[in-house]
Amino acid sequence: MRLPLALLIALQFLTRLPVRLPGMPQAADIGRSLLWYPLVGLLIGGLLLALHLLLGSAPLLLHAALLLAAWVALSGGLHLDGLADTADAWVGGYGDRERTLTIMKDPRSGPIAVVVLVLLLLLKFAALVALLQAGQWAALLLAPWLGRSLLPLLFLTTPYVRAGGLGEALSQHLPRQQLPLLLAVNGLAMLAFGWSVLAAILAALLAFYLLRRAFVARLGGTTGDTAGALLELAECAVLVALALL
Repeated sequence: MRLPLALLIALQFLTRLPVRLPGMPQAADIGRSLLWYPLVGLLIGGLLLALHLLLGSAPLLLHAALLLAAWVALSGGLHLDGLADTADAWVGGYGDRERTLTIMKDPRSGPIAVVVLVLLLLLKFAALVALLQAGQWAALLLAPWLGRSLLPLLFLTTPYVRAGGLGEALSQHLPRQQLPLLLAVNGLAMLAFGWSVLAAILAALLAFYLLRRAFVARLGGTTGDTAGALLELAECAVLVALALL
C-alpha cells in the first residue's frame, strides 16, 4: 500500500523512521503534511507503548530512562535542538527581535540551553517514573499526540517570521479549512482515554497560550525553533499534569 505523500513528508520531518520520498515535494504537499502531524504523534506514542510492554518488569528507573531515550531518538532530538536555540536566543536577545532571531540561527549551544535541556529531561524522566508507578500508560500516547497536534494549531494561528525553508512552506500552504475540524476530531478521540485527559489537554493548551503569546510579543510570530520549543514544553506539561493527578 502506498502512503500519501503528505504523510511521508510528516514522517520524514518529525521522526527518524526510515522514510524515503519519491521526489522533491511541492510546497502544497508540504503544507498538507500538517494534517498528518497528530497521527505521527500517535504513532510515536504507539511505539513508546510497545517498548513499555516489551520492557515488562524492568527496574522502574531504568524503564523510564529507556523510554525517554527512545522518545528522543525517535525524533532525532530535532525539537530539543529547537528548544535549546530558543532558550539561548531568548536570554541573549535582551528583548530585541533581530538579535533574538540572529542568535537562534547560531548552531552552538550556550549554558542557558544546556540548563534548560537538563531541566526539561529531568522533569520528563521524573514524571515518567511517577506515571509508570501509577500504571498510567496512556500518558505515553497522549503526550506525543498532543504535542504534535499543537504544531498545526501554531502555524494556523501565528505568522511565520523567518523567510525560506520548510516552515515558510508550512505556513503559506497549510490547509486552513480542514485543520480546525481535524484538530477537533483528534481532541474528541483523546477523551476515549478518560476524563483525566482533560487535564492533559488543558495543560497543553495553557503551554500553547503562554508560549505563543511570548513568541508574538518578542518576534511577531513563530519560527521552526520556537515551534520545536513549544512541542517539547507542551509534552513536558502534559506529563507533569498527568503525574500530579
